[in-house]
Amino acid sequence: MFRISRYMHALASGQSVSPTPKPVMMGSGPVVIWNLIRRCNLACKHCYATSADIDFEGELSTEEVFAVMQDLKSFGVSVLILSGGEPLLRPDIFEISAVAREMGFYVGLSSNGTLITEENISDIERIGYDYVGVSLDGMRETHDCFRRKQGAFDESLRGIRLCHDAGIKVGLRFTLTQDNASELPDLLQLMHAEDIDKFYLSHLNYAGRGNRNRASDLHYRMTRSAMDLLFETCWQDVQAGVKREFVTGNNDADGVYLLQWAAQHIPEHVEALRKQLLRWGGNSSGVNIANIDNLGTVHPDTMWWDYSIGNVRQRPFSEIWQDTSDPLMAGLKAAQRPLEGRCAKCQHLAICGGNSRTRAWQLTGNPWAEDPGCYLSDAEIGVENMPQRVELTPYRRKQEAEKELHT
Repeated sequence: MFRISRYMHALASGQSVSPTPKPVMMGSGPVVIWNLIRRCNLACKHCYATSADIDFEGELSTEEVFAVMQDLKSFGVSVLILSGGEPLLRPDIFEISAVAREMGFYVGLSSNGTLITEENISDIERIGYDYVGVSLDGMRETHDCFRRKQGAFDESLRGIRLCHDAGIKVGLRFTLTQDNASELPDLLQLMHAEDIDKFYLSHLNYAGRGNRNRASDLHYRMTRSAMDLLFETCWQDVQAGVKREFVTGNNDADGVYLLQWAAQHIPEHVEALRKQLLRWGGNSSGVNIANIDNLGTVHPDTMWWDYSIGNVRQRPFSEIWQDTSDPLMAGLKAAQRPLEGRCAKCQHLAICGGNSRTRAWQLTGNPWAEDPGCYLSDAEIGVENMPQRVELTPYRRKQEAEKELHT
């Protein structure tokens, strides 16, 4: 996750952003994004969990969840993001949330917003979530199309307003694709009009239904235009003393692109920004970010659902997370990841950390191949004489053809 606002506010005030501590073998644990339930009342086009409005067998019981939480707390995990599916469909969601708060976790709720109603807003307020994130994919018509439900936009906006009126920190979550990029300005205006605290822009990652829809991933030029708008909007807020948050995810090239943007617009801050971005270090899948799915399977992050590194029913999360006998985890945790292609030669590798390994895996079957989602040119990253950018390999074509037969 790339926290644009933290860097821009720090630059304006002459302060520095504290680096995210790297978890040690014992002590500070990763942020855990926990898909407590796979069921969802919607069937969004880009869902990485490939959820549906049905019950999925084998999900962790309340007691199992509590046992895992005890292990997470002992291991030094301090942040839990409760997600789904739609977490509000889980009957014990408020019981789990209340215990998590009592244990001292920072607790976020990631929802589609349609089930936040007048009937349960008092429960949501009582829990005291540190943050509630609600996904919007554009304005009314576009959002309803993405969510495959007429009226979904109005229901989600109602949920956002209920949270805001209850004094709960609430944010918009927006997955950027070619089909909705033109509505980013309208969503930022909506954020302003509704006095929303936070905006999270997620680049499309090739997981779940997002993998099937990767043909709709933005062309690099469109990605850059979206980032330009986000940077400009955030900097205007900083100049005006407004404390809204802007965050991006699933493309760590954003840090490098911010440095280039700063060189053009605020050159006096470039060197200070460069130092802070180097301290950030980019992609932290398998290090500072972890995922537990509805069945208790642990993944390096939420986009690695087709790759298991263990299950909390067989081993404690604390043991699973420290185990580097798995080759992927060994590579992710290595001081220098075994990257290939243009990522290995990139002069900004120390800033982005090699970007998304999921996209490389989904397109090539090789998690260390260059990230096809990097929107920076060869010249911008200081490489030359590189072969044509990676395309879908015969290995992946065969795998995807087999998947389609069984889907």
